[in-house]
Amino acid sequence: MLTCDTVHVSFILYVILQSEKEKDVVNAVNACSKLFSTLLEKKDLFLGKLPTGEEEEAFIGGLSAEEKYRLFMRQRYSSCVEMLLEHLDHELYSVKESALCCLMKFAEGEGRHPLEDLDWSEHYSFPRELLQGVVDRLLSRTTENSMLISRFQEFLEMEDVRYYVMSSIRENVGKVLAKNKGALIPVYQNNVFSLMSNISIPSQESGLTNFMIKQEAKHDDWKVAKLNEHKRAFEKMWLGFLKYKLPSNMYKKILVILHDSILPHMSKPTLMIDFLTAAYDVGGAISLLALNGLFVLIHQHNLDYPDFYKKLYNLLEPSVFHVKYRARFFHLANLFLSSSHLPLYLVAAFAKRLARLALTAPPTALLIVLPFICNLIRRHPSCRVLVHKPSTQDESVEDPYLMEEEDPAQCRALESSLWEIKTLQSHYHPDVAKAAGSINTPLSGLEDDISELLEKTTYELMERDLKQTRKTVPLEFETATQLLKGGGDVLGQHFCLG
Repeated sequence: MLTCDTVHVSFILYVILQSEKEKDVVNAVNACSKLFSTLLEKKDLFLGKLPTGEEEEAFIGGLSAEEKYRLFMRQRYSSCVEMLLEHLDHELYSVKESALCCLMKFAEGEGRHPLEDLDWSEHYSFPRELLQGVVDRLLSRTTENSMLISRFQEFLEMEDVRYYVMSSIRENVGKVLAKNKGALIPVYQNNVFSLMSNISIPSQESGLTNFMIKQEAKHDDWKVAKLNEHKRAFEKMWLGFLKYKLPSNMYKKILVILHDSILPHMSKPTLMIDFLTAAYDVGGAISLLALNGLFVLIHQHNLDYPDFYKKLYNLLEPSVFHVKYRARFFHLANLFLSSSHLPLYLVAAFAKRLARLALTAPPTALLIVLPFICNLIRRHPSCRVLVHKPSTQDESVEDPYLMEEEDPAQCRALESSLWEIKTLQSHYHPDVAKAAGSINTPLSGLEDDISELLEKTTYELMERDLKQTRKTVPLEFETATQLLKGGGDVLGQHFCLG
């Protein structure tokens, strides 16, 4: 039923939406949600493109009273949507959350009851313009929106919402970063990363079942219902973002999730080669993290990376024992050096460099490095020459190994020996001394499992040592039990209390 009450309520709600009181605004948002969702469902809003400017008067003149009402309520709806979009930038989270949920409810209503004439060549409807407005506000350049984006993740579980969000992100990133000529916008880029990292694609097309809007006609032909289309959109979204300059801390965040949250969902993972090789050349922790992605491309997609082992060799620096990605690095280095077809000089160079670095490494790192070196020797028995080095009286005491040499082929590792491990047999920590001592005995064919050692911390070592039960040590003297007695009563023989 069409009454003046609806008109008056819409006016009142619009005014309250501009209130400065949190409770009033949240209540107004909830009321708007109920009012306009009902109008959308009953199809009481004007359908078609809204007239603007001079066209409006002429257009309204030819409408009936009922059509004028529908047009008026459509205009109020549009004003309400604009106000709600502005509230996504509100300083109070409760207001932002209410506005977000209301807008997504409107999106569902518009999807089921379109307000614009459909493109009948496709017969598919989705409120892309409204969703684009939501994404544009989430990707603020000045406000950190990680909490609101986390709340938005609920809607990303819907296949059609996720697909059009990916398209909206790509469009937004293209406009913003291109306009700024690739300059860093840390807050904006963090918001983009937060939103994109919340997007995951099902592994099989049968997993595409949860849609906000079910297309009645030809749903199976809708590109949003096809997994390959989702992968293409996902791929374009990430490539469009990664082609711009990023803050160094964001490089690390992306590389941490790249191998298991990004590459598996791309239709052509090899398109990430340029990004990964550039990150691998940066050095430091970023290079360590790039190893994961390169490992996937090399082993699963036959990537040919020139001088890969030379770069891996140069990543072995003292800092590698102290970064929080140490376990991941040694796990991958172990995989890369597992091939028995690697040249002898290369394996010897890695073993020697690790041994030299071990001289200043902490005990937790040594418990990884020493079994690591032993495993290299097991895989390549010819490297035993580094342990059983024949010597003569006239041999120079100077080590021929060139630590500063970047090329493992030129470092002269095979001319040297692993004297560093012999030195570590006198280490203050008994576990390290024991591990170093294993090199003195013939190594068994079974490799040491270093996986359990990768995550071991200094705290865990100390806790284990403190909990150990110590045996009573035999002494060469008799323990005194009283001040002047015991120990053969030596004190009583020479002293007395007067």
